[in-house]
Amino acid sequence: MPTALASLTHTAAVARLGHALSDPTRAGVLLALREAPRYPADLADALGVSRQAMSNHLACLRGCGLVERVPDGRRSSYRLADRHLAPALDMLMRVMLIVEPDCCAGDGCTC
Repeated sequence: MPTALASLTHTAAVARLGHALSDPTRAGVLLALREAPRYPADLADALGVSRQAMSNHLACLRGCGLVERVPDGRRSSYRLADRHLAPALDMLMRVMLIVEPDCCAGDGCTC
């Protein structure tokens, strides 16, 4: 049986993930980074947001411990902070599509 402290730690971890996923842009960043590391400008272009907005979202995701910056000369790319995140996001997507199969069908999300 988990201790109260472990339970609080687990709750905080799930809350951080929930916060990260609560914004469509941050969710899009996490899904994009499942494939490979990406540069902020490329993420901004792909997700249709300004570079400043992307910088703010990446700072949030770093603060949540979900992504990390990888220096690359004068630039930096970003990747998922742990190798378990990509399969976890894949599983979460499968579960959501099982729970609500029409959730992401068509142009608008019904969630």
